[in-house]
Amino acid sequence: MREIKAIIQPFMLQHVLDALATIEGLPGVTVSEVLGWGKSRAANVQHPVRESGHAFARKCKVEIVVPDILIDQVVEAVVRAARTGKPGDGKVFVHELDDAVKIRSGERGEAAI
Repeated sequence: MREIKAIIQPFMLQHVLDALATIEGLPGVTVSEVLGWGKSRAANVQHPVRESGHAFARKCKVEIVVPDILIDQVVEAVVRAARTGKPGDGKVFVHELDDAVKIRSGERGEAAI
């Protein structure tokens, strides 16, 4: 079981969600609006958000917990759908997950996702 986190451009979110919707057996997706900066420190951002003297870029964070069998398919779908080829396209992180618990039923592991 893995957690896949993708930080992407907000205008690419619909493309990513459409790509993920085609994956059979995908348990679910969580999306958050986030602020951040990378190596360029948001220098090339058209509409930076200023907080505490720092410029941040608006991004979307997409979080997906998947069984091991779906890892490559999900990562490839996100990368393909989010890529513009320009700086700031984002990153995908894959983390091993030790456990998950469904609060309603108490199910654990892959049964919880």
